[in-house]
Amino acid sequence: MQSETADTPPPRTPAASGGASAAASGRRIKPWHSLWLLLMLGWTVSAADRSVTGPVVTWMIDNNVGFLAHADRPYALGGLIGGLFFAGYMLTQFPGGYLGDRYGHRTLIVVSLVWAGVATLVTGLVGGLVTFIVVRVVTGLGEGAYYSNDRTVITEATPERERSLGLGVVITGLALGITIATVFTPDFIDLGKLWLPAVDAWRMTFYILGTATLLAAAALALRFRRDLTARVVGRATLHLAAYSAVSLALIMAVYELGTRAGLSDLWIAVLEVVLAVGVVLFALARKGEELGPVLRNRSLFLIYLSYVAVLWNLWFFSFWSVSIVAGAAHSSFANGALTAGFNAGAGILGFPAGGWLSDLAVRRGWGRKPMLLSFTGVQAVLTVVFAWYLAAAAKPSLLVMGMLLFTASLFFNALQPIGHALTAELAPPRLRGSAFGMQNLIGETGAVLSPAVGGVLRDQTGGWTAAVWLDAAIIVAGFCLLIPVRDPRRGGGVTPS
Repeated sequence: MQSETADTPPPRTPAASGGASAAASGRRIKPWHSLWLLLMLGWTVSAADRSVTGPVVTWMIDNNVGFLAHADRPYALGGLIGGLFFAGYMLTQFPGGYLGDRYGHRTLIVVSLVWAGVATLVTGLVGGLVTFIVVRVVTGLGEGAYYSNDRTVITEATPERERSLGLGVVITGLALGITIATVFTPDFIDLGKLWLPAVDAWRMTFYILGTATLLAAAALALRFRRDLTARVVGRATLHLAAYSAVSLALIMAVYELGTRAGLSDLWIAVLEVVLAVGVVLFALARKGEELGPVLRNRSLFLIYLSYVAVLWNLWFFSFWSVSIVAGAAHSSFANGALTAGFNAGAGILGFPAGGWLSDLAVRRGWGRKPMLLSFTGVQAVLTVVFAWYLAAAAKPSLLVMGMLLFTASLFFNALQPIGHALTAELAPPRLRGSAFGMQNLIGETGAVLSPAVGGVLRDQTGGWTAAVWLDAAIIVAGFCLLIPVRDPRRGGGVTPS
């Protein structure tokens, strides 16, 4: 078993800390800054892999090809495919963090990226609905181990005065990846038409992104080579594979039983969420005493629940934004993708800005919570405005929709590193991986449901307005959950590390 010393810097005395800080300040690029950039690269490829399903599904529906060609409710089925991916992604959030605490967080980051790269390449090779779903679930199971370990490595390797900034800079890769998947999928498909039959051109998207993910995994493995051993990597991979095999069996059992019972796509997605709740209860029963500090802390648990709204909004728009924009403006797939890219691209500014402002607020003694509440409230108002505009405008403008999406997403992305830093401060250091894993496990219920619920509402109403109104209401609920959260930094600044 790998020692935690692989991921945790040795304790430093104040004098040593000051000396290290002084030495580091003499260098323009500090060690943790280069680490941020590599982890951001990992986020970029990982996010592109997971978010590309939405644009590909939209293209299949628009072009009447693939396993969606003859579907009675294509948007509901497409949303279910996205939801099942996130069911896999969700169910390895907590095990991924727990295994990182056990085998080393850097080890799990590399395992996660290699797994995701291989599975994404395989996605481009498969045919048939069920096989496609299985491979996408497997992709999600591997990617689920990245988040909790990445957040923990940043928290441990970054001086406290820059912690939230680091969390924000790195997760900018999420926005970059979603933007790449949203904006460039039409180009990837066009490239595929040069080499593949037109009906199979979508496969090129997965070939390109899978290859990019493996290259990113190689770069991170090179950076972490001193912390990686074949024995520990192998044991961590087998342990994660064991969790994943059980999760895959449960997810596909729910899907098959629901399909044979004639349940709707929405009810199948709901049952997948029930499965996730069962995983949480299982964790409480098996490791309740060990994990009590991160499972029974009221403020932490409220943050976990508030992330249902965060992940609902993130993956509702990431999955369906191209269809929302193109359908409302009666525009082409390519124009819809470019406009929807404003929603994803806002994170390139929002994530680091939110992290920097959060650290500034702590240094000024304000704490993180007031800014987290403020940004969530502004995002809620702007989402309501977007829903109203879709309902009121006879033919919504691409420009107006793009600007509304960009502004709402700017605040939405800025609030996330603030919430991550608050989670890190509320959780005991030895259990931060488990805390981040539980946060994303619970939050990902929103990602499982939002593509499916959005697709069902689109099929039933013929438009996207009802689904956007629902998204706004869920954001407001998330805002209310954050009000009672305790801010451990309120009233005192942070002493620089």
